[in-house]
Amino acid sequence: MTEPTTSPRVVAVVVTFNRLPLLQRLVARLREVPQVDEVLVVDNASTDGTGEWLAGLEGQVDPSEVQMAAVTPVLGRTLDRNRGGAGGFHDGLAWAMERGADLAWLMDDDGLPDPDCLATLLQRRDELDFWGPVVVAEDDPTRLVFPIRLPGGTRVVHRIDEVVGAAADGVVRDVVIPFNGVLVTRELVERIGLVREEFFIWGDDHEYRLRAERAGARTATVVGARVRHPRVGDLGTPMMLGRTTYNHSPSDLKHYCMARNNLLNLRDYRGWPHALAFVVKTVWFYTLTRPSASRLWLSARAMLAGLRGDFTGHERFLR
Repeated sequence: MTEPTTSPRVVAVVVTFNRLPLLQRLVARLREVPQVDEVLVVDNASTDGTGEWLAGLEGQVDPSEVQMAAVTPVLGRTLDRNRGGAGGFHDGLAWAMERGADLAWLMDDDGLPDPDCLATLLQRRDELDFWGPVVVAEDDPTRLVFPIRLPGGTRVVHRIDEVVGAAADGVVRDVVIPFNGVLVTRELVERIGLVREEFFIWGDDHEYRLRAERAGARTATVVGARVRHPRVGDLGTPMMLGRTTYNHSPSDLKHYCMARNNLLNLRDYRGWPHALAFVVKTVWFYTLTRPSASRLWLSARAMLAGLRGDFTGHERFLR
């Protein structure tokens, strides 16, 4: 393949909500990465001073002097209300395209890419359309924060050495963990559109990956690129005598969005048999594994709302 003669314009897109110390840490790291041309921060109406901090940060650098000063500009946009990760990435990705990005580098505020993460990812830019790093635990970089199901089977790996062992030529193809330091090309965004903002949280990243795959996008995880991330707890609670797991969360907001959005993703991309299997799994989990009549009722309301095309039900949990 012919080597590119020009460097792509890379715009980092960060979505944040009430985690100012983590955001400050991340922005400081991004400004140190030479391949980043601009940092765009979408603030989901935070109440912890994030908007004020971003406004002050923008005023520190005169855009006409950026190139001379070799300082990466940071632009902030505070939304009028909390629209979740889905709304934030929807607007942030559109903003990056408006700003002339060839590549958008998407991430939440709680991750921290290694200094060479982007450079390592960019080595694959002629081969891929939607690709990202391995996300490892900050307190134990040998462990994955988000377990990876290897392609071609049911094996799920939890350690970095297992990922490295499964990689061919330094990548695990057809696997990517959005939105934690992933790169997406302008061409792919123009082909498949933006993130489904109505999903709010849970499943919006998965849906975008599925949509990219359906469009024939080349996806992969580059094992030499790393993002460090706080642990998020056990993403899969065992059920059915350990044969499978269920994404149980103590948060009613997260569960409502997960039940609604996951059902729609399965219906739209895997078909009704998979969607109905998820319904059975939910009933089993909250009847036998962790009995809860209230959670069964919440699950039913969420799923029915999704099937009706009603994406407002989660708002009652934001008050």
